[in-house]
Amino acid sequence: MEKAKKAEVVEELKSVFANAGSVVVAHYSGLTVAQLSDLRTRARKTGVSFKVAKNRLAMRALQGTPIEGITHLFKGPTGIAFSKDPVAASKVVVAYAKDNAKLIVLGGSVGTTALDAEGVKALATLPSLDELRGKIIGLIQAPATKIAGVLAAPAGQLARVVSAYSKKEAA
Repeated sequence: MEKAKKAEVVEELKSVFANAGSVVVAHYSGLTVAQLSDLRTRARKTGVSFKVAKNRLAMRALQGTPIEGITHLFKGPTGIAFSKDPVAASKVVVAYAKDNAKLIVLGGSVGTTALDAEGVKALATLPSLDELRGKIIGLIQAPATKIAGVLAAPAGQLARVVSAYSKKEAA
């Protein structure tokens, strides 16, 4: 690879590491091209990107970034999954690793925090940002729904009593 091309790849990786909410590093040794394509397709559907980069270039791109602590993970055939969502990349990689034992999660980072393989797997069990937003909205709406039900109940009971008396008088 030419020096100019290497410099371009390093700058691209540097921007990826700077803008990513989470980064997951995994060994992909033994995966076929079809399996890697399947992984990339699954990742793309959830807003995650999966890249294979040269270790030296990735380590060079990590220098000076807040997640410089994960440089030790770049040994052997490594792939990088990254996303803006802090949980999405780990969910995709861990789920694919369950289906295919040849993909081995090495570690990663969330924000500026470095994670080991167990940390990435624990992160994958957390709900995504959209799921959390949905739960919060549900919790906020629940009291209003309950209050409306409580306020409407006496009026409904009154209507049923009046209806019962009217049926009784008609009979």
